[in-house]
Amino acid sequence: MDQVSLVIILLAALSIPLIMAKFKINSLPTAVMEIIVGIVIGPSVFNFVNTSDLISQLSTIGVIVLLFLSGLEIDFSLFKKRRTALTPLEQKNAVNTPKYSPVRLSVYAYSTIIVLSLLLAAAFKVSGLFSDFWLAAILFGTISLGIVIAALKEQELLSKAFGQTILLISVFGELVPMMGLTLYASVYGSNSQSLWLLLLILAVAALLLLRFKPFFRFYQNINKSTTQLDIRLAFFLIVTMVTVAESVGAENILGAFVAGIVLKLLNPSETTRERLDAIGYGFFIPIFFITTGVDLNLRTLLTSGKTLLLIPLFFLAYMVAKIGGYWVLKLRFKQANALAGTALTATTMTMVLAVLRVAKSMKTITSDQSGAFLLAALLTCVISPLIFNKFYSAEKEDLVKTAVHFIGANLSTVPVAQQLRKGWYDVSMYTNHPENYQTYHAQVPVTLMENFTAQDLQDHGVFDTDILVLGHIDAERNYELAKAAKAYGVRRIIVRFEDRNVLNEHEDELRELGVEVYNTPEANITLLRALIESPSTLLLLNDTENSIYEVRVLNHLYTDVQIKNLQFAQDITISQVIRNRKLIAPNGNTTIMYGDRLIFTGNKQTAAQIRQALATAN
Repeated sequence: MDQVSLVIILLAALSIPLIMAKFKINSLPTAVMEIIVGIVIGPSVFNFVNTSDLISQLSTIGVIVLLFLSGLEIDFSLFKKRRTALTPLEQKNAVNTPKYSPVRLSVYAYSTIIVLSLLLAAAFKVSGLFSDFWLAAILFGTISLGIVIAALKEQELLSKAFGQTILLISVFGELVPMMGLTLYASVYGSNSQSLWLLLLILAVAALLLLRFKPFFRFYQNINKSTTQLDIRLAFFLIVTMVTVAESVGAENILGAFVAGIVLKLLNPSETTRERLDAIGYGFFIPIFFITTGVDLNLRTLLTSGKTLLLIPLFFLAYMVAKIGGYWVLKLRFKQANALAGTALTATTMTMVLAVLRVAKSMKTITSDQSGAFLLAALLTCVISPLIFNKFYSAEKEDLVKTAVHFIGANLSTVPVAQQLRKGWYDVSMYTNHPENYQTYHAQVPVTLMENFTAQDLQDHGVFDTDILVLGHIDAERNYELAKAAKAYGVRRIIVRFEDRNVLNEHEDELRELGVEVYNTPEANITLLRALIESPSTLLLLNDTENSIYEVRVLNHLYTDVQIKNLQFAQDITISQVIRNRKLIAPNGNTTIMYGDRLIFTGNKQTAAQIRQALATAN
């Protein structure tokens, strides 16, 4: 019978994503659907499945792996101190958002969540509806990091300030309750050890981190499919930290979470993370979520009047606890997005399941109360993503075009500027020749300046740009202005040198500064050679509809996908894949990996959109 129940659970785990894809159910997270299906196939409805020791053990492994992967999701780079010296363009564009960084906003927002959670827990205690003050406060302060990440990835927001802010709030919403649960279990649990022993978890984590850092520097050279050293290391970390956590009286989920943090700090490759996701979300985690639904017997729960009262009250408490974040998010983001972000942070499921599992094992909560907390959490996962998707829209700061300023209006620069203006670029040109101004100002935005000194250009805002192209015929002037622009803080500078002697004298210095240089005669030689070796190059050069693009793939939607299976495979032609500084000649079966650089050709309108999609980190 145990095997039959397991087969039914695994069949449900296989069917749920297929059914969601078939009927285009995108508003609900997969985890929520798995719990709902668990309710349907369990004693609540059809009673096809009953939990056994085997299923319970697999479910426990599932929650351990889930918390491990949650620790692995934390992006610690967001906590690093950012450089304080913004470029002048960033300062100019940051007038309305000068001091509210994602880290600061997230700290403010989660501080309001802590305060409101404590107040709500006190209200429930005073009213007699739920007497365990600390457990209620922990539950109300939880946020489901996994569901938040899934929603942000779908909107491709993880690389944007809004997405980073919501992500950090969610990290606090998992990390702080985790620590709170550990202290709660240590104080009120019957098998708890001294609190100071909890420091052993951190000590062991630090030891493992230091011990395996050198290993991560060379393991890729010896790793192979029959050894999978990175995966072996991951499970060694999980088992070690879970064992240590249980030995000092803490919960196994804390050990798993810390193990995920340790592995994250070791900077595993994207391939390692994807394989761990495959193991977790492909087998263990669905069993945990479905089993959670099976254990939730609605026939018993819904016959209790107090449970029916607690479900909407707990749901409101989950939502109200996060409402303070709305006013914090409004400090930087528009009102609708502040509402959307607040709603998304109200999703709570993963940590609620973990907390309730611990509380039930400690016998500090009844089955009715646990069911009410869980059903209320389920409602947040249904309603909150719907609100988020309804109200979110792109922020103005995310829609700013790339600024390109050309110094020098001539036959070499004007045609390029004309073409760039058709794409996602804000182009401006500057010249000190009145005749050139008269010739070109009707074709592109050209500003006539009397002098081209560094101070004049700075005063006129010419250096306030993302990309500066020094296309003046005077090579020495270009050299001096390149150095001045770099000192001013321009991120990317492209310099034209017609005089090879001047280029030879300054090339090494400019390259050390990160300035890109080109010489027209050499470019012509390279072009002629390409025409001789590849006659079809001329077709591309003369084609006004198509162009060549290079992009680094940062969007996980397009990684681990064969080229022939890309949704836009018919719209572009990928000619080269650059991986680990090596050129790969691609074919339809070539798999795109995270971080690959693609060189492709395509229609200028559609290819630019595809390039932007591939380069959007999520």
